[in-house]
This record gives sequence, C-alpha cells and structure tokens, in this order.
Amino acid sequence: MAMLFASAVDDPDAWRAALAALEPKLELRVWPEVGRIGDIETALVWRPEPGMLARLPALRAVFSLGAGADHIFADDSLPDVPVVRLVDPALTAQMVEYVLLAVLCRHRETARYRAFQARREWRQLPPVPAARRRVGIMGMGEIGRACAAALAGLGFAVAGWRRGTARPDAGAAGVELYAGADGLGPFLARTDVLVCLLPLTGETAGILDAGLFARLPRGAYVVNAARGGHQNEADLLAAVDSGHLSGAWLDVCREEPPPPSSPLWRHPRVVLTPHVAGQVTAETAAAQVAENLRRLRAGAPLLEVVDPARGY
Repeated sequence: MAMLFASAVDDPDAWRAALAALEPKLELRVWPEVGRIGDIETALVWRPEPGMLARLPALRAVFSLGAGADHIFADDSLPDVPVVRLVDPALTAQMVEYVLLAVLCRHRETARYRAFQARREWRQLPPVPAARRRVGIMGMGEIGRACAAALAGLGFAVAGWRRGTARPDAGAAGVELYAGADGLGPFLARTDVLVCLLPLTGETAGILDAGLFARLPRGAYVVNAARGGHQNEADLLAAVDSGHLSGAWLDVCREEPPPPSSPLWRHPRVVLTPHVAGQVTAETAAAQVAENLRRLRAGAPLLEVVDPARGY
C-alpha cells in the first residue's frame, strides 16, 4: 500500500520513520514526487492543493494531519472516500496548555503589567478570585471538554456551549452546559473570557462577529484557538477599539500569515501567535494512522471518520 504525504508544515521524514516502525510495508510518497498514482490508496495531508486528491484513482481514504478536516472539505473536487481526523492525546494536551496560558494571562493581567514595566511603573492591581472569572468554551468536543475540565480544576467558573442539543456526556465535571441557538445568548451573557474551539463548518464560519461580541459583557476577552474562518477581524478590532472587548488572543487568522498591513500585528491589546496552539507530532499521532490502515485492509470501520454534512 502506498500513501501520499502532502503538507507544507509537517516533516515527511519524521512521519516516514514513525509509520515505518508500525507499518514496515507502507510506502510513503511525498508530493509532488508521487510516482505511479495508481498505487496510492491513502493520503495523509494538510491543506492539500485543490484537485490533488481527485487525481488519485485508487484512493480509499484521506487522513487529516490535524484535528480538523475543513481544509480537506474545502476542495470541491474531493473524491467520495472517508475523511479521517486525528485525535491525538498529545495534541489535546497542547491545546489545553495553550488555552490555560491565554486565560491565565488575561486573568492575571499580564498585558497590563507589561505596560507598567515599559513605563517603569511599579503598580499592583487588585486580584480577582478565579471563581469570579467566568470562562466560556464554544465547542465541547474532546478538546473543549479537556480545556473546560482543566480550567474548572483551577477554580474558574466554566461553562460550555455546543451547537447541537445538550448531551449528558458533552460536559465536564463542574462545567455548566448550554446548547443550541436558545442557549447561546445566556451563555454569552455570563462569559468574561470567551474561548472558541469550534470546528469550522458552514454554520460556524464568521460566528465571531459584531453581533456575537455585543452579547458579551463589556470588558470581555476573546480567545480563538480554532480557525481563522470563525472570526470577522474588522468586527473584532472595532469591538476592542471601542472598549467593549478588553482584548483578544488569536492563534489563527483568516489569512495566514496576515498581510504586513494587518492591524493584528501591532495592536497593543491583541496577542497573535502563528497557529501553534496544537501541533501534530508524528511520534504520537502515527499510531492512529497505522491503526486505521490496518482497519482499511481488514474492511473494518475506520476511527474518527468525519461526517461531511456536519464537518466534524
């Protein structure tokens, strides 16, 4: 079995070594040096070129090099084969670390203390107990639940919101759960720090807009560690500049990297990181890919297949 590897950000040699230890007979071919395309039955990709996968006549499954698959479904010529997302405990742990970092920096006012330092001003701010800092997680999948549980464990008042109906297993201990369109308003009204971890779908694209920000309490803070397609950046900056939002912490942008002229680069109340909240490592994620290859050969159901209608 031959597998196509296509990614501008992931190391093909690391993946080749990790997969060889688990699937010695697997031949990994790195785009664009694909050899005879009729040999390729699977593809392991991140943001593949449009039309790339449609050129593979023997393709049986596509594996995403990430927890999301929106970058694959963006291709209108995508063949009708299963698309599988990565669920990697190491990736989830990184996401938890990142969200904790962003929330704690807002909670402990690190931006204000850095500003004081720049002015050589020795000034203390009154502490706010974690129980009085209301954090809201949009998206209660595996990563959202893990982040909510970690924040609740630190004493924050945590709530989660999911687009669908409420499910008993969709929350975490000590986390209040809201669901659906009816639950969004009350969820936003009680949220001081909003964390977006939603999958990017047709329904969630642009959800972080002026209308949503207006439903947050004045002074709320926004963290987006999901996808740039969720945010209307002009609306976000307008809400920050008006004072309605106290600031934002963004790991993603609509255009990555943003153009040099983008205000996101230099805004004093925006933290910008280069899509590093959760990065896939071959060392830990190869096991899931190898398991799905074994299942594919055996005709067994694949793990973590994405529903094309829902996008996750």
